[in-house]
Amino acid sequence: MSSGTDLDEHLSLLRRRWLLLVGCVVFGGTAGLALMRLTPPSYTATTQVLVMPIGPQEPANQVTNRQREALNLDTEAQVAQSAVVAARAARTLGLAVPEPVEVSVPPNSAVLWISVTAADPAVAATQSRAYAEAYLAHRRESALTSMAEQQEAVLSKLKQVNAGIDLVIKQLDGLTKGSPEHAIATQRQGVLNRQAANLALKYDALRTVAVTPGTVIGQATPPTAPSSPSLPLYLGTGLMAGLLLGSAAAYARDRLDTRLRTPADVERLTGLPVLADLSSPREHGVLHELACAVVSACPGKRLLVRALPADLYASSLAEPLAVSAPLVVLDGSDVRDLARADAAVLLLGLGRVTSVEVAATVRQLARHDVPIVGAVTATDAVPSFVPLLEPRPHTSLGKLVATGELEPSVSAETTPMQAVHHPRRPGKPT
Repeated sequence: MSSGTDLDEHLSLLRRRWLLLVGCVVFGGTAGLALMRLTPPSYTATTQVLVMPIGPQEPANQVTNRQREALNLDTEAQVAQSAVVAARAARTLGLAVPEPVEVSVPPNSAVLWISVTAADPAVAATQSRAYAEAYLAHRRESALTSMAEQQEAVLSKLKQVNAGIDLVIKQLDGLTKGSPEHAIATQRQGVLNRQAANLALKYDALRTVAVTPGTVIGQATPPTAPSSPSLPLYLGTGLMAGLLLGSAAAYARDRLDTRLRTPADVERLTGLPVLADLSSPREHGVLHELACAVVSACPGKRLLVRALPADLYASSLAEPLAVSAPLVVLDGSDVRDLARADAAVLLLGLGRVTSVEVAATVRQLARHDVPIVGAVTATDAVPSFVPLLEPRPHTSLGKLVATGELEPSVSAETTPMQAVHHPRRPGKPT
């Protein structure tokens, strides 16, 4: 089966269950709108902070093709969301626990967006500014602490080098000039002097470094419109959920409903070939084609027509109607019809009969060795099933003669066929 056929079947199923599908979509959209109305509004305020490098460049923050700033903004964003910064902001605000903060980094920038969402716009703006100030204060304090530790380490190392220089000078006083020991001590003194000079320069550089952790380039202001709930988000989610739920419900309902609604359902659920569909406006010659198909498929001369449901006809036929050539049509009103029938045709009322009922009828006919040549579908109205076999002036007799259903000496034009008429429906004029 092609994908186009599968799509047609799915669309046909949804068309059949359109009321259930539309109901679920409307329910989903209504639920989304109701949930949006029940959700209290929240406001988001954002403070923009420009982060600057502090002190000598860290080895872990080398400028590369992927990192063009001398600092790692992703790391700084995590620091801004840390518990230490949150505790400092809480002390500034005088709160036990402030609102959660969200920090994002715009691409190719050294800017942090520090956002706070709260039920009150003024609270959101105040806490966003407090988080930004707490982050900058924490970064400045951390930088000063780190630089003080570096200064202490450099100063300690400088003291050790100076002590070494003093020791070498004392050794030189007791050594003979020109001796190898004096030359080695002199060389060592020069090395220590260079180390001391480098450490002194580094110490001075650390003491003169300007600590600028960053600056606020965009102060948070109380937002005028809520950031959530969002109408497109809630309504779209509700409609999509309703569409999915409606599709699933339509498929489940269609699978549980065994009623035959279309000729395709008959072939798919029962396996019987559909000889003709009389539910739609008939095309010219459809009854003649049906008659030809029935004659071609019937292995004998007695054809049983079984209607499902039984009240598809207004009333049943009083007795079998004999057709002089080539078939005898039986309707099951005679107790001998089931035993005499050589084949059967099922007349199925679409929308009124289920596949279970058709399967039961097929099993009943199979127990009596009555093959079913096919099915004819119709709506709840009485189908125009007359005449079943309509003679035509120049119909070829080759097939009838070859099958033995008509003697060669009998002419079709001189053997008129009786029309199989449906009985009059109650309440309607003849």
